[in-house]
Order: sequence, then structure tokens, then C-alpha cells
Amino acid sequence: MTPRDVSGDNSRWSDLDRPPLNAAALRRALVREGGLWSGVEVVQSTGSTNSDLVALAGEGKATEGAVLVAEEQSAGRGRLDRQWTAPARSGLFFSVLLTPSEVPVARWGWLPLLTGVAVATGLSRAAGVDTALKWPNDLLVTVGGAERKTGGILAERAGDDGVVVGVGINVTLREDELPVPQAGSLALAGAVSTDRDPLLRGVLRSLEQWYEKWRSVEGDPARSGLQETYAAGCATLGRVVRAELPGERSLVGEAVAIDGDGRLVIATEDGVQAPVGAGDIVHLRPA
Repeated sequence: MTPRDVSGDNSRWSDLDRPPLNAAALRRALVREGGLWSGVEVVQSTGSTNSDLVALAGEGKATEGAVLVAEEQSAGRGRLDRQWTAPARSGLFFSVLLTPSEVPVARWGWLPLLTGVAVATGLSRAAGVDTALKWPNDLLVTVGGAERKTGGILAERAGDDGVVVGVGINVTLREDELPVPQAGSLALAGAVSTDRDPLLRGVLRSLEQWYEKWRSVEGDPARSGLQETYAAGCATLGRVVRAELPGERSLVGEAVAIDGDGRLVIATEDGVQAPVGAGDIVHLRPA
């Protein structure tokens, strides 16, 4: 069952520091003729916006550019099926449906990285916070001189021709609300604004711009400028890292590049440059 749109429910004003999103205003600002975004729905609570949008796409009830936002997620998921939880209205939790038919499927793996660039760019403009990217899909901010994760991205296939990309961003979480000590929020990083409406508009406009640029060149990461821009904002490059790989294997070395397939290239002590396409990356220390 589709979650009910409750954007006009004033009972949600239970925390004046965390007002509800204005779905009608978001639609007016984002949905336009010839634009990417075809609809914006805000629901009070759901398990996972990614799961909901994948299901809607499978039922033919969502088209490209559909945006589903939840004020609260009870079963939000990150990579490797990790749980993502946060208090109601404390962050931005949303998913979008993309169908890049002009792009070869082999290049669809760039979509999470593209989303990371778009989110970092949008937050820099709208929140005044310098956001770095940890390969492949974490958003980092600096709190008290330390890197902390403030967001994540999860992409999932939706049928044969679609991808649902989900984004979670901690906006107003206080120190005592953080799920783990390594987590952060835009507020803790000194954001000039934590008003979620303009933050979401900024992020989605940035995502639209980057997606259209990437799609117009058939997903070529070099011609679109995506590969260079991602590398410039990636906090993983130049660091000594440990890659936790499938099969309980690990690889330690310096992260030296992002290759044309979006993989992280790690130079090991024995001189081998190994591309990593999937795995958990641990930043060990600056190079």
C-alpha cells in the first residue's frame, strides 16, 4: 500500500525546531515542464523510501523523476543492509526513480557517485557546509576537527530499465541523538541553515543538473566532468585505506585514483594497483 501523503497534517508540529516539509511548495519549485522531476510526495513515516519506490516502479505506478520523501524511516537501509535510523524530521530521507535509457547499463554504476557529487554540491550552496565524499557513497562533514559521516547513498535496480537512488542526510541531529560516535549532522558541522525545504530543493536541483549532463553524453564519466569532479571531492583519495572485500578478504594500500568504471584504485606496498569495485573502505590515516 502506498504511504499516505500527510504534508498538510498540522499535528506534525510537535517539535518547533523540526517543522514538517512543505510538499506543495516543493512540488511548485521542482516539478516543471521539461524538467526531470515528475512528482514529489512527502509521507510522514514509512519503512524505506527505496523499497516503496522500487515497488511502485515495479507496479507501473511511478515514472522517471518520481521523488518520495519520508519525514521518518523505520527501516531505512544503507549499503550491506545496514540500518539507518534517525528521529522524525531530523534529516532528509528520500528516493528518486531514474531511467537512463540513453546510457549503457555498464555505466549505471556511476549513479551513486553522481548522486554524491550532486548532494555535496547542493549542500555546499544551501547549507554552507563543506561536504566530502568517502568512496563509494558516504557523505562526510567535519565536526570538531574530525571526519564524521552525515549521509549515505543507496542505489537499487527497479525492473529492467530503472534505478532507484536513495539518500539519507542527518540535518539537525544533536550529539546525544547520534546512532554512533562516528556519525555527524549538518547542524553539528556548523551549517548556516538547517531549513530542510531549501536544502532538499538545492540537492534535487543539483542532482537534476548533474544527471542531465551525464545522460547527454551517454554516461561518459570523463566527458561529463563527473570523474574529475568526484575525484576532486573524494576524501578517500591520497589516504591509506583498508578495503574489506567479499569473501572475508582485505586489501591495504594508498587510494590513488577513481578509474573509468567508478572503481577505487588501491596501490599496495608490493607495487600492484588493484581496482576495487565493491567493498567497505576504512580510512586508516592520511597518506
